[in-house]
Amino acid sequence: MSGEAQAAWWKEPLRVIQPNLQVRDTACLDPERLADQMAEMGANVVVLNVGGIYAWYPTRVANHTVNEYLPADFDLLEETIRAMHRRNIRFVARFDFSKAEDSIYLRHPQWFVRNIHGEPEVIGARRPGRWSLLMSTCINGDYRAEEVAIPVLREVLSRYEVDGVFFNNPGYLICFCDGCRRKYRETYGEDLPDDVARFRPDWASRCMRDNIHKLRECVRQERPDVPLILYYGLYRDNIHDRATTADLLCIEPQDVLSLGHRQIPDFWKPALSIKLGRTLEDMPSPFGIVHSCPGMDWRHTGLPVAEYRFWLSQITANGGHIWHSLTGMPDTIRDKRILEVVSEQNGKIKRVEPYMAGAVSGSETVLLWNGAKSAEGLAEGLLERQAPFDLLLPEQAEAGRLDGYKVAIVPEGTQWTRALVEALGRFVEAGGGLIVEGASFPAGMAAAGSIPDWLGIAPETFVGEELAASYIRFEGTDNPLQRGMEQTELIPHRGKVAYCRPAADAEVLATLVPPFSPLESVGAPPERASLPVERTEIPLILLRKSGRGKMMLLPFSFGALLKEYRLNEHYLLLKNMVQQMAGDRLNVDVSHSPGLQVTVFRRDDGWLIHLVNGAGTRPLTANLPIHDVTVKVGGGPLPFTRAQAVISGTELQTVRREDHLEIRVPEIRVWEAVWVQ
Repeated sequence: MSGEAQAAWWKEPLRVIQPNLQVRDTACLDPERLADQMAEMGANVVVLNVGGIYAWYPTRVANHTVNEYLPADFDLLEETIRAMHRRNIRFVARFDFSKAEDSIYLRHPQWFVRNIHGEPEVIGARRPGRWSLLMSTCINGDYRAEEVAIPVLREVLSRYEVDGVFFNNPGYLICFCDGCRRKYRETYGEDLPDDVARFRPDWASRCMRDNIHKLRECVRQERPDVPLILYYGLYRDNIHDRATTADLLCIEPQDVLSLGHRQIPDFWKPALSIKLGRTLEDMPSPFGIVHSCPGMDWRHTGLPVAEYRFWLSQITANGGHIWHSLTGMPDTIRDKRILEVVSEQNGKIKRVEPYMAGAVSGSETVLLWNGAKSAEGLAEGLLERQAPFDLLLPEQAEAGRLDGYKVAIVPEGTQWTRALVEALGRFVEAGGGLIVEGASFPAGMAAAGSIPDWLGIAPETFVGEELAASYIRFEGTDNPLQRGMEQTELIPHRGKVAYCRPAADAEVLATLVPPFSPLESVGAPPERASLPVERTEIPLILLRKSGRGKMMLLPFSFGALLKEYRLNEHYLLLKNMVQQMAGDRLNVDVSHSPGLQVTVFRRDDGWLIHLVNGAGTRPLTANLPIHDVTVKVGGGPLPFTRAQAVISGTELQTVRREDHLEIRVPEIRVWEAVWVQ
């Protein structure tokens, strides 16, 4: 392959399949057959085992354990790479240096993780079968750098035409070895604490960044045209550290059903994972890795097909590249339904790819992401009410990334800084609609400086006790926040409230109705259930104009209510707030259908609106069709003339209204993409 093509391949639309190879199945690996199967299933990139725990080639690096099942008469890795390239499939080499066999530990114990008692971490000590033990390697040790990892990378990159490098399990593991203790002392000028909770917050990320930096430099020296792929996380991760040490990022939103239905992963996990990855402006779209199994303890069977389709569809619909992770090769996979779903999904993605080329987000709402419970609840509410939105990190908002949005939402738990306060103030003054929620905001803002004037309250606030049996009361007539709830004046409330005094020009849209009873007596007797105080002047939602924009303050934990109780009244209130703060009709408005997710992308020649159907009780046992969805597209001059369902390939019925185009989507089974031209 030419150098020019090689340099550009990873910036094109990608459909990745990773057959996770098992050493005992090595004899089943026929390179030509596997390459044919990958092509038939729609892959244009394949990720396969190459080195780390086992070498899948005849390595000359000391302490690099060779897969004992490799054929003796030919180089399996070389033939597999050639077979993939003959079918225009890129080959990404997978390395895992996080573990090594116990024989290596016995020779070099200084390379391995130690717990607080100085003992190594053993993996699989009770695993049945004839297996050697695996030991966790220290990220700051020489196994993951000069002694094994770097020589292995040099060997592979100099001998084989791999197109990319991917590190599995590259992260930090808690370690108290002397090497980690020395690095901690040199970095922070203090001893490594015995209590993990007292570790410096950036310690894990720093260790990973330092290690990957060494490995990336090695890759660049040997093959500067080969990109390095690295994980990022939705929680407790420094995505900027990951971006500085990688060319491409991936994330693994596993649907781990084996946790049990009470701990089932939230339906929005793939969507938010990809939204976060797309916040990095200088990086290509991230990969979303979806494992086909319902948990690694059940890795030899597949997810329920309906659930699997829903999970996969969120990756592309939110602007990511799909990465299918399978247990084994097609010939060894025991659940053949998985192969059918992967092929089916890649076929859909191929139809969508031309329309996603050059597209950017068309969302007009942005949620500042802090990984807290309130942020999860707000994201869930926006998805449930079909309100397209993007994520931004607070530091990205500080850097001026709010331009172009109509509405910005700041969840409880956001770390307030003077720079963030100033950025949000500029956003409002320029015409934006800002929503700030949470009972904890006063302390956070005070730490950043003071309560800003645009917040619309007096500087003195008082946070009260935890409330139960309390309510939110809508105030005034024709209250826009009460739309769809006109027949009720009260909706449920729980939690703490930051009691505050509104500015003279602030409008109070909702107030607190205090508890009518402590929890132990709410149901007995009903004769005493009357409200002792039916109305207060304590604001729960207040609105104030500032400059050309508006500010809405919710001095209570609204996002936590959404997350904990999932009540339709709270979801509807959130949608009403977004519409109110947008000031006029949003460019895209989709009729409400429970379980339907909406994302919007735009190009100069049209808009692409993704509709992903997750209706039903999860884990989904069937994909229940959603019928007669109405999509309204408008905003400014009306250039739109026709609409097409890209995946089903049908022309859609449209009606041109005065200020928008109304599109009828007759049915959404799993995923549809509407191209509005």
